[in-house]
Amino acid sequence: MNWSVYNQSLVKRGEILLGFDVINNWDTELKDMNKDKVGEPFHYPNTFLLLLGYAKAYFHLPYRQTEGITQAHAKGKVPSIPHFTTINRRINRLDIKINDNKSSKELEDDYIIIAIDSTGIKVTNRGQWMRDKYGIRKGYLKIHIAVNVKTKKILSIKVTDEHAHDSKALPGLIDGVVKSDSVTAIGKLFGDGAYEGNEIFRYLGDNGILPCIKVRKNARVRWTKGNILRNLSVISQKKDLQKWKDSESYGQRWIVETVFSSIKRMFGEYVYSVRLKNMIQEIMLKASLYNKMISI
Repeated sequence: MNWSVYNQSLVKRGEILLGFDVINNWDTELKDMNKDKVGEPFHYPNTFLLLLGYAKAYFHLPYRQTEGITQAHAKGKVPSIPHFTTINRRINRLDIKINDNKSSKELEDDYIIIAIDSTGIKVTNRGQWMRDKYGIRKGYLKIHIAVNVKTKKILSIKVTDEHAHDSKALPGLIDGVVKSDSVTAIGKLFGDGAYEGNEIFRYLGDNGILPCIKVRKNARVRWTKGNILRNLSVISQKKDLQKWKDSESYGQRWIVETVFSSIKRMFGEYVYSVRLKNMIQEIMLKASLYNKMISI
């Protein structure tokens, strides 16, 4: 580990959160946004609102405090400061892209290896005491992601309720990765037993992706109706599971768990928003900021 470079990268992360370079393109961006617009024109560029959204997510700020910190740090640097209601409305209407462009590492690769998994995010910050004493349970959101195991960047993300099964979200994740500008081709996919099934193996095989998925303990070979890739995995894992893990480098699947841990340590294990649409937008905002920090 080159600690000097690593420390400098952490310092640069702060530049993303409190950097107001957007002022340089303020008028140009507003002119493009207001072109052919009907009704009240925009007064604040999207990039400026996205910056405020990043600061709000990272520092765990309510919208009023987001307006306050903007006044403290940007007053005199930008033409005007938006009201907290404007910040709220505009942030929740942004078209947030979690991947802007390819990194230098991704440009060197002909194909990528991805890992997929899901985790839960609480929709309220009520403590354990409230849940145990009064039986309050608000449920949680389920976040499904596909991660590049080499760069640890999130390539695709899908947010569902807690009842959605992991395997049902896989096609949408793969479709999001394929359509991403930051990906050339997918070579291999790592997944746990939640993604085990003939339909999943068949889907991945039809799309030219090698499935590296741990099958269930009671999995059986189905010679007539089973998928050939799944049958081979069942045979290999039943014969010697550890040897299969070593040959497939299955330990790389844990990269996705590392990403979940990083996101929760950065932004917390719950969302501030109340409406489902805004909750999803908040999660997209956090995923976008995570990718920007990782790319540094």
